Amino acid sequence: MTSKTFKYVVAATTGVVFALGATFTTLASPKSGGILNFVVGSKIPSYDGHQETTFGMIHPIRPFYSLLIRVNPDNPADPADFKCDLCEGDVPAGANGGTKYTFKIRKGVKFHDGTPLTSADIKATFDKIIFPPEGVPSSRKAFFKMVGSVEAPDAHTIVFNLDFPSGSFIPAVATPFNFVYSKKDLDTHGYEWHKKNINGTGPFKFVEHIPGQHVAGEKYAGYHFEGRPYLDGFKAISAPKMAVRLNAIRADQASIEFRGFPPKARDDLVNALGDKITVQESDWNCVLMATANSKNKPFDDVRVRQALTLAVDRYSASKYLSNIAIVKTVGGIVFPGHPLAASQAEMEQLIGYSKDIEASRAKARQLLKDAGVPEGFKFIFNNRGVDQPYKVVGTWLVDQWRKVGLDPQQTVKPSPQFYATLRKKYDFDVSIDFNCQSVINPIADVSKFLCSAGNNYSQCDNQEIEDLYDRLMKAATLDEQKAAMRAYEKAAVDFAGSSITLWWYKINPHRSYVKGWNIAPSHYLNQHLDNVWLDQ
Repeated sequence: MTSKTFKYVVAATTGVVFALGATFTTLASPKSGGILNFVVGSKIPSYDGHQETTFGMIHPIRPFYSLLIRVNPDNPADPADFKCDLCEGDVPAGANGGTKYTFKIRKGVKFHDGTPLTSADIKATFDKIIFPPEGVPSSRKAFFKMVGSVEAPDAHTIVFNLDFPSGSFIPAVATPFNFVYSKKDLDTHGYEWHKKNINGTGPFKFVEHIPGQHVAGEKYAGYHFEGRPYLDGFKAISAPKMAVRLNAIRADQASIEFRGFPPKARDDLVNALGDKITVQESDWNCVLMATANSKNKPFDDVRVRQALTLAVDRYSASKYLSNIAIVKTVGGIVFPGHPLAASQAEMEQLIGYSKDIEASRAKARQLLKDAGVPEGFKFIFNNRGVDQPYKVVGTWLVDQWRKVGLDPQQTVKPSPQFYATLRKKYDFDVSIDFNCQSVINPIADVSKFLCSAGNNYSQCDNQEIEDLYDRLMKAATLDEQKAAMRAYEKAAVDFAGSSITLWWYKINPHRSYVKGWNIAPSHYLNQHLDNVWLDQ
């Protein structure tokens, strides 16, 4: 895993862009004041961090909330560097053979409505995430399969009791969607309240949300990290079209877009603004997929689902799409380069990963024929109305499937309608989907492929995959984890509930006066903004 920061200048006589070094760090002291304007390329389905999975929510809403622990904001690229947020001291090690984690909770923390925070709020939050009542969505419930119970023995102590030790527990706790909610709010208003209401303990207080325009926040004077936030406030400006986001940064109407731009957009900004732009780049813990609705015929037939993935030429896509979209790396279900990721040789043994695309497509055609799918079969392909990379990759996928005789009918929807189709209506045959995680935590991240996972939208049922995941969760050594991961990956890819396309690549050009923000291998991490300041 790598991250890079470049300060760019443009040579006045030649127009050539030069990178001055692999890292750029300012020695100036943080300045207080100012409003950070940033652009967000997606709408907000709801405010509930426990349900949502989109940057469209996390970027404007995360600054209002705190977590129990978080990635180190000064070193967010390190997958093992965590700091206490609402807890005190260091992140605890597991006791009782790694099955008991005890956190001491900060004293004096208050929610924005003035309610004091206690361990009861932490317990209520994680009970909602880990043990949600029937009908209450929790997108990361599967991350905590090792947790047996959560206890609050006193007002400032929280204890997690694990059924078995797991190295994926602490990274799961640090997931940035684990907003800490007030128990009083949950008890008084119910589990739906946070979808439309905000009350956190984060560095900023909610001011307003004008749908289609912006979300605004102001500095919370009672924030529990003394001297922060440095900013007086922020405005998250809604801008679904990439051209609008680029023009906003070019015109200095916004300072940054935290998600990422494709290479050409980066180069255009650098050429236009020179040393007024700083660029940070990183590998990205996010992969785009196509998920089949296994309740719809003929996608209830595994042969048809396998044909979808066999049709896709990932290697050519990596070469060409990486020039125009925020995708790059061919990989399996694990973040590429991680010790648990498949090697190239191991990948090529998986369905759809052969470099002989003509042989793969011939097999796809035969599988479709065997399944009784006629030439020119039409189906509904649900896509998200976000340019990068959804619409770009979605259009490419349509072309790939047509090469094996299918005729997908692509429908592009704004994010709220897209999520309603994916989660509630299930009125799709195949949908664009994604496994975009935050902290690099492969054992938890791959829970997406469990039919029982809250963020698996294929409506599938597969006990073999569930059993293999239990084996993976309990594997003690790295060698055991590798073997278990390969078996789990093969079963998931063979089942083809979701076909992986390409892993993403993160490029963040921003105004050089924006300081304190460090790129992470995820567009969900380091978005609390309490360490950001403006050097102007």
